[in-house]
Amino acid sequence: MTALGQDDGRQLNGHTFDDDVRIDAYTTWTGDELGADDLESTSSLALFEGDEGGLELDQRRALVVLLKQRFISGRTHPKEWRALTRNPRPIRARLNDLFLELHLDAEREVAYKRQVSPEGGGRPFPTLLYDAPWGREDTILLVYLRSRLRSEQAAGNERMFVDREDLLEFVDQHRPAQATDQVGDTKRAIKAIETLYKAGLLIGPSTADRFEVSNAIEVLLPMERLQELLAWLRAQNSTDDGERLADIDRDPDPSSANADGS
Repeated sequence: MTALGQDDGRQLNGHTFDDDVRIDAYTTWTGDELGADDLESTSSLALFEGDEGGLELDQRRALVVLLKQRFISGRTHPKEWRALTRNPRPIRARLNDLFLELHLDAEREVAYKRQVSPEGGGRPFPTLLYDAPWGREDTILLVYLRSRLRSEQAAGNERMFVDREDLLEFVDQHRPAQATDQVGDTKRAIKAIETLYKAGLLIGPSTADRFEVSNAIEVLLPMERLQELLAWLRAQNSTDDGERLADIDRDPDPSSANADGS
């Protein structure tokens, strides 16, 4: 998973880019040099003195949220989702200028960005993203939520809810046999819930005892990636624990195993 980082001390929302950089970015997007018509068009969208941006206000807000968050969805960011899907091309172009690509899942109403790589290999592009690896407890909860969501969907339920207590109990059930620090393990489990909440995968008040699970988890964690996580967990835990982890991710509907392209 990724989140917005920093690049050479320049900020996207701190307006520290100089004029030449902004003009170059706009030229790259249009493919032509700025002419009189272009200047007139951008001036009509100006929101502050010297504004040369080519996006409308709601599009700019959608772009900022998309850069700051791992993803946006129609459920959690309805205004930004509408602005993005109304005309995704200029926002996609802005992301491309930053060596990022836009991914849209219209069925699940989820959008996220991803770092691009040069065609044919070669030196990697500069990046604004940084890797944020999941911890052991985070991974167990991801597998659990992913499996539960698929089961609910197979049963015809469009939305899924989970209790905080169930999450804590599930992590506790999958503690390694050699683990003896129960207090520390409990704290890490609580922290894992907070991590998933901040990632946007748990919806509701942060202090709630019950959360809705975002369907973005299916888009961000396809089956192939989950299998990798399961393999890692099995290596960390006992054989019996590995078997239990395999059980919770068994697809309730084999016919839909590749429905999301995984």
